[in-house]
Amino acid sequence: MYAHCKDGSWILGYMIDGMQAEYVRIPHADNSLYKIPESISEDNAVMLSDILPTGHEIGVQYGNVKPGDTIAIVGAGPVGLAVLLTAQLYSPARIIMIDLDDNRLELSKELGATDVINSGSTDAVEKVLEMFEGGIDVAIEAVGIPSTWDVCQKIIKPGGYIANVGVHGQSVTFDIQKLWIKNITVRTGLVNTNTTPMLLKTTAAKKFNLDKLITHHFKLSEIEKAYDVFLNAAKEKAIKVIISNDLSN
Repeated sequence: MYAHCKDGSWILGYMIDGMQAEYVRIPHADNSLYKIPESISEDNAVMLSDILPTGHEIGVQYGNVKPGDTIAIVGAGPVGLAVLLTAQLYSPARIIMIDLDDNRLELSKELGATDVINSGSTDAVEKVLEMFEGGIDVAIEAVGIPSTWDVCQKIIKPGGYIANVGVHGQSVTFDIQKLWIKNITVRTGLVNTNTTPMLLKTTAAKKFNLDKLITHHFKLSEIEKAYDVFLNAAKEKAIKVIISNDLSN
């Protein structure tokens, strides 16, 4: 598992400082970098560095998404939207996006969600169970807070999969007294990026509408403003913020 390599794995932004600088030195660059083909814009390439492989590997693959499945993605942020895009490679029958932000839910419909639920105005669990008696095949948690995890464990059907993509900063309640009899599978983990070559080729073939995920551009000298926009994402209608070198066009 690439993510757990003893000499490598998650280094940037964890073991050493991240990459918000004009120049960076990449550890193990000879076997960890990919040449960007001319058919992929630099903005789209940013999506390949993290959110696409994370959504695909930890959400879709760990969720065992199959043709004909009903899946729910709880959280329509950048990673949740990456799950939505890459899940469609596996032809699920229905994709339900659950979020509090109507702007992101509208974007989800544009990107392929068959159904959307605003969990701020609707009881998401009740609605999903009303739509699918017994629950759904795959529930994907893409936020990392107790309430979104709770939705997932309440809507999963017997034999289903829960894929936890969100990074949790506090404990959640695992309702083992209700789930043990359902024969469910719960998976989580750190992205390995082993599917990056496939996603790179798929992106080059224009199979993903990644431009829709990029809502704001800032120069490196405007980074404080960029963070302010990102912290007020709902108000600013922000999804993914791109920061470029001040000398670039």
